[in-house]
Amino acid sequence: MASSLCTKHFLGAPSSSDGPARLGSLQSPPLPPSPSLHLPARRAPSRRLEIQAAGSSYGTYFRVTTFGESHGGGVGCVIDGCPPRLPLSEADMQVDLDRRRPGQSRITTPRKETDTCKIASGIADGFTTGSPIKVEVPNTDQRGNDYSEMSQAYRPSHADATYDFKYGVRSVQGGGRSSARETIGRVAAGAVAKKILKQYAGTEIIAYVSQVHNVVLPENVVDHETVALDQIESNIVRCPDPEYAEKMIAAIDAVRVKGDSVGGVVTCIVRNVPRGLGSPVFDKLEAELAKAAMSLPATKGFEFGSGFSGTFMTGSEHNDEFYMDKDGRIRTKTNRSGGIQGGISNGEIINMRIAFKPTSTISRKQNTVTRDKHDTELIARGRHDPCVVPRAVPMVEAVVALVLVDQLMAQYAQCMLFPINPALQEPLELAKDEQEKLHL
Repeated sequence: MASSLCTKHFLGAPSSSDGPARLGSLQSPPLPPSPSLHLPARRAPSRRLEIQAAGSSYGTYFRVTTFGESHGGGVGCVIDGCPPRLPLSEADMQVDLDRRRPGQSRITTPRKETDTCKIASGIADGFTTGSPIKVEVPNTDQRGNDYSEMSQAYRPSHADATYDFKYGVRSVQGGGRSSARETIGRVAAGAVAKKILKQYAGTEIIAYVSQVHNVVLPENVVDHETVALDQIESNIVRCPDPEYAEKMIAAIDAVRVKGDSVGGVVTCIVRNVPRGLGSPVFDKLEAELAKAAMSLPATKGFEFGSGFSGTFMTGSEHNDEFYMDKDGRIRTKTNRSGGIQGGISNGEIINMRIAFKPTSTISRKQNTVTRDKHDTELIARGRHDPCVVPRAVPMVEAVVALVLVDQLMAQYAQCMLFPINPALQEPLELAKDEQEKLHL
């Protein structure tokens, strides 16, 4: 840790009585004595060391900080940098919060929470003011006693042990910040981001469940050009194909009754993405999306575009050839790049897949150790999802929206201050007539 020089002695450094200063000493030679002049010791200007909030904030221009714990008084977020004059109310957020909330079906955790949000600041007369927006959601159905055994023994593959390794203390009830209830703040903020993207650029973000355990939805079953939210929300597992949805629900039911769990995959697509989002090298768009997606609880893998399957192809097979469409726009015939090339969006559909592990808290006996380092067995109590992917769908949409709105604002700030080059660039903003259609 850097430290500024000051007049205090370092351990072992010579004092003024030790004789003249030596080469390499941290002290200056002493002033000659003066019977009439007494100079006060001048203090070196202090250097203020600033540390960003560790791991609870995301974004540069549209910055979101989440707060709260599973069994505390509540959870929520603070959104800083939201543009002013955006029509916004709790209802805009509640739709996605209801999709995320627990207790919505037999294949989710039975914890009963309404997850009703309240906007505490940043809104005047139904419009954003440009100041920070605070969103609060109270916890109302906590059961701290369910975690008595887990206060002594670590749940295998859970964050219990690593939180202790890092902090030396943790919130036992509900897993604290490692609980998926933390994502309420992200979903609320993501709803705001989705509204900005939709109104400004016509961008749509849609996620759905494409795999539960060994039930895999074939790639060509869902048309990414036309798939709609009502198809996804038509069943409790959030798979747009009814036949595969039933198979996925059966797979979850099979492990749920045994006190076990399974994982799965959420596919997310983004339509009408402005060209030019993302930056070369460290801030590539796919890198930002991967970071945001992998920050969600229980995530274990991320693919975009052709992903790992592209490694089985040759360059001539994998390359997305360009062509001119009927409107005179440069397009690609295929989309193995997943809508991103060189870390920058090319205007095609962005598609990605996020893998979620089986829920680690299960009610089957497992071997573990106690906090005081003794071998033991644990049967976890509490209310937990037998499979997290149905409720992860709005979470994935939210974090993708947070990335894209931040990148949209970055692109506007850097590349739109001066008139664009119309021969090569396109406006970020949706045409006025198209914006009016969205409000009809």
